[in-house]
Amino acid sequence: MESGSYKHLLVEDRGAVRILSVNRPEALNALSGAVIDELIAAVEAIADDAAIRGVVITGAGPKSFVAGADIAAMAPMSPSEAMNFAGRGHALGEMLGALPKPVIAAVNGFALGGGCELALACDFIYAAENARFGQPEVKLGVIPGFGGTQRLLRRVGRAMALELCLRGHMIDAAEALRIGLANRVTPRGEVVDAAVAAAAEIAEMGPLAVAKAKELIHQGADLPLAEANQREIEGFAGLFDSDDQREGMEAFLGKRKAEFKGR
Repeated sequence: MESGSYKHLLVEDRGAVRILSVNRPEALNALSGAVIDELIAAVEAIADDAAIRGVVITGAGPKSFVAGADIAAMAPMSPSEAMNFAGRGHALGEMLGALPKPVIAAVNGFALGGGCELALACDFIYAAENARFGQPEVKLGVIPGFGGTQRLLRRVGRAMALELCLRGHMIDAAEALRIGLANRVTPRGEVVDAAVAAAAEIAEMGPLAVAKAKELIHQGADLPLAEANQREIEGFAGLFDSDDQREGMEAFLGKRKAEFKGR
């Protein structure tokens, strides 16, 4: 799918960083099935594009990152339809985690329900001062369905995840930073630029090393320490068979900037 054919996504490239902006202003950028499908297509395109080395996901406009999943579309769903919908949301989250490039959520305004889950599926989160996070699904008689219970648990710990999911209340950017949900808080209007700057900085690093570090951190979170450490040893050693390793160390010793090729 070409970028111009997206109905609900705005796509912008800044150097090696691609910005994906969910664009449904009439619904505060809520996640419909169509939006999820477009995000999946956009991520697939990035995976195949060596020129793109970082991704920023945000919401169009200043009010909302993604206000949640589309409740009007969900209300009449049968259990089988709900399972399919949740499965597509999970598929998107798994693709973002598996993408061998950093994915940063730039949260401007509301990140509720599916929006909070989309941010959680990114590698880390930058939040504008006006950002608001929450998993309010219990107020609708359901639970988070796009990974919220599990990614939130792994991000902020059991007690905080329980409180957020059971009370269904919103927290502000400062509280999100305090509990480890957000990595950084920026002034309003600056969050996308801050996320792009971080992604561009990472894009200057060895892409094979970035991909391997991301892979090991995600995998290791669910493994016993000894097994995770063994995978690190193997990943470290494997990179010594790459042109990037030789270039990076020769550049350091030669006091020049490395020119990585991703091989």
